[in-house]
Amino acid sequence: MNSTQIRFSDRKSEIDFFQLQQLLDIGAFWAKGRSIEDLATAVENSDPVITVWNGQRLIGFTRATSDGVYRATIWDVVIHPEYRGIGLGSKLVETILSHPRMNRVEKVYLMTTHKQHFYERIGFQHNSTTTMVLDNRINLASLAKTKVQLQESRGG
Repeated sequence: MNSTQIRFSDRKSEIDFFQLQQLLDIGAFWAKGRSIEDLATAVENSDPVITVWNGQRLIGFTRATSDGVYRATIWDVVIHPEYRGIGLGSKLVETILSHPRMNRVEKVYLMTTHKQHFYERIGFQHNSTTTMVLDNRINLASLAKTKVQLQESRGG
């Protein structure tokens, strides 16, 4: 690997979704089998999105959602297995945290199954107070029974 070819980017337009799908399939057990269409939607609705490239090869990815002030969540931190252990994961997380959309956010959340120690070294702390989750795929059936109409707000 030639480290002079490694570059980080925040340009969504550069993302090759086929490569992203392959990266997630090989490097992220929680993201196997995601469709290209769903990945494109997730990227479109995330800001910032950071990618890591070795030449034209996508080797790292993460994205965040945020209100820009109070709360943000980092999602899908992944480095290709061939490039792990050389500091790219830490650099990827530090890059997204320093992005102008993230660098003044009061609290940044992320979910991890097995990598708590990795994130603790970056400064994240275990948080036992935010453990609630709604599996909306299960909840959709019951919500479909409830008729709710939303009106588009107009004016101020």
